[in-house]
Amino acid sequence: MIVAGGFLISTASAEDLKQVPLPGNSVYPESIAAASDGTLYVSGLSSGGVFRIQPGAATAEEWIKPGAFDTRSTFGVLVDEAKGLLLVCSNDASGIGVPGPGAAKGAVIKGFDLKTGEGKLSVAFPKDGSICNDFAIAQDGSIFATNTSSPQILRLKPGASELEVWLESADFNQPKEGAGLDGIAFGSDGNLYVNTYTNGELYRVDVKDGKPGNITKLKTSRPLKLADGLRSTGEQTFIMAEGSGSIDRLTVKGDEVTVDTIKDGLAGPTSVALVGNTYWVPEGQLAHLFDAKSGPPRLPFRIVAVPAGQ
Repeated sequence: MIVAGGFLISTASAEDLKQVPLPGNSVYPESIAAASDGTLYVSGLSSGGVFRIQPGAATAEEWIKPGAFDTRSTFGVLVDEAKGLLLVCSNDASGIGVPGPGAAKGAVIKGFDLKTGEGKLSVAFPKDGSICNDFAIAQDGSIFATNTSSPQILRLKPGASELEVWLESADFNQPKEGAGLDGIAFGSDGNLYVNTYTNGELYRVDVKDGKPGNITKLKTSRPLKLADGLRSTGEQTFIMAEGSGSIDRLTVKGDEVTVDTIKDGLAGPTSVALVGNTYWVPEGQLAHLFDAKSGPPRLPFRIVAVPAGQ
């Protein structure tokens, strides 16, 4: 996700991969989501707005204009097809040095109509200084979101107009500097899984009757570096991006997790979406946004395609 210093990034080339360029010189893509028809949606941490990539398209189009519907910097995106919405984390990130478009304050969950792009949902985080990072959707339609600046998971129940703090715990080991909770996804066991960016940790939150239970820090087969976007692929498996340069497959068995690298050498990947037999990965290049010593980013910003099984 984000960190002001010490950002690890690979400079290895991925020129052999299919790619879709993103227009603009200051996108710094933060998240990607896929609809069931293969349409991709990409957020922009610095530029704001949302890009859309139609199935098979070689170019990305600006779908949600920066600042539209009182959005600021855009972080996590997730398709909620049951509601016909694209969920977007909108944040006033000026406190971490990213002014973004517009002047709206706070962290807000935004929802845009998948057919028209019209803004339909706007629900603010209750705590000042929050950073909405990413989403997961429960079987009952509740929307769960991580707060990167506090050890909180929030929930928006179906029909509700306000977010509730579903779980807040020191067990998540919130860092004094850097980013905390990041990726979030439900496992096939019905429990909730979350990772942390700066500390590179993975947790399971037991869920029973919609309520949080035990929090377990899971043991990974290798250390995680800048753990970011997390998505379930079924049968207790997940895909995840690491800002240090890789996308991974996670297999959870009990309290242990096998981490298999799908592809490394990527330029600061921030998320990953699986469409058919292809992993789509935004190269966030966030080091160039937060560390002046890293110099300018490589342009254009892009989404790369990684064939499954390579």
